[in-house]
Amino acid sequence: MQGTKEIKRRIKSVKSTKKITKAMELVAASKMKRAVASTLASSLYAEYSWEILQSIGKNVDEITHPLFIERPVSNILLILITSNRGLCGAYNSQVIKKTLTLLRQEQGKIDMITVGRKGDVAMRRLGKKVLATFTELPTNISLADVLPISKLAIQEYTAGSYDKVLVAYTDYVSGMVQTPNIKQILPISKTELKELIDELAENKPPSHLEVKPPSGMGKIDYLIEGNKDALLGSLAEKLCRMQIYQMLLESNASEQSSRMVAMKNASEAAGEMIDDLTLVFNKARQSNITQEISEISAGMTAVS
Repeated sequence: MQGTKEIKRRIKSVKSTKKITKAMELVAASKMKRAVASTLASSLYAEYSWEILQSIGKNVDEITHPLFIERPVSNILLILITSNRGLCGAYNSQVIKKTLTLLRQEQGKIDMITVGRKGDVAMRRLGKKVLATFTELPTNISLADVLPISKLAIQEYTAGSYDKVLVAYTDYVSGMVQTPNIKQILPISKTELKELIDELAENKPPSHLEVKPPSGMGKIDYLIEGNKDALLGSLAEKLCRMQIYQMLLESNASEQSSRMVAMKNASEAAGEMIDDLTLVFNKARQSNITQEISEISAGMTAVS
């Protein structure tokens, strides 16, 4: 009976694990709903911000603010967004793999700002210079929480320490699909800005901004007083912060979605293992019963 006792212990252990993974799945599902809602809620603000930029940035070629000026790239600053904890499937490994591909392709020096412990550990193991690490951001992140990250990136770029600022994050596509992505936020590309302005001029919303403005609101012409370049610079800083905020929301939604799917798969695997172990247990018990009956029958035959 020693074999059946061991199997019973394993079944009990797997059942306990299944309870934990199921609870984690439900928690991740709840957090994912909140994260997706926050991501969608910020889209309207982003759309109106681009409308303002379109209205006051019609003469793109005349912009001389440092955040819009492209220069030869020798030093790159990369903001890497990962999670603090594991048990979220391939979420961290995918964005880190995307980052490693960039590190191999880029010829210039790349330094890091890491958001999340997993990315920080990975980059330090590679010997990369990490300017700052942010691991204490709240679950329900706000624009105020993004300010230190965006401020550091803008200061380093404006000071000339870096010629380009990139963000490695994970796009939330759906509950089952999350795509790692690397996007440039500085300098703000005049070419992309022109294309965006042309799209808005033709009343075509940008592909990543699908939220429709409230009915009754038409185009707004803005009267600008003072230094237009300074105004564009101030707006560019706010848009840069908004972009990082949006990427953090996307990454948070992707993390929770990936964790929910991973825990769901773990719960299902645990259920299958319990079924297999139960079958093995029943076979072992039946074998023991058959052996005992055979021994009793043999004893009775010997006595008679």
